[in-house]
Amino acid sequence: MKGEDHLNIQGCMSRNVATVSSNQTIKEAAELMNQHNIGSIPVVDQGELKGIVTDRDITLRSTAQGLDSNTMVSQVMSTNLVSGHSTMSTEEAAKVMAQHQIRRLPIVENNQLIGIVALGDLATNQMSDQAAGVALTNISEQNKTF
Repeated sequence: MKGEDHLNIQGCMSRNVATVSSNQTIKEAAELMNQHNIGSIPVVDQGELKGIVTDRDITLRSTAQGLDSNTMVSQVMSTNLVSGHSTMSTEEAAKVMAQHQIRRLPIVENNQLIGIVALGDLATNQMSDQAAGVALTNISEQNKTF
């Protein structure tokens, strides 16, 4: 089953990705997250990945700071981006996600967002259950600081 661990990421990434632009409001971003039942959304300007905004970003960087819902996404988005590339294997993606403690990995080609892969996608698309489990364990254990 070793060959299954090296499947290309394009086989399990989602290509139809909801995005926002940096000049949209956090209200619009939150509405899209609600509509698509997701907790984060990539920030894309003219096809180029500029950041990511999460429900946590909105809560801590705007609501907790007293900013209103018309605050621009650019003011609260995370810009310390971790992304993957279209030629990486599912195993490589799982390692990157574990190393950076992230559950979703934007996939970029020529500076353009082409898809996103979630940890659950890796586990359900014929990837080694062991590799997905290790990635999830590493992410979960490192986030146990209460």
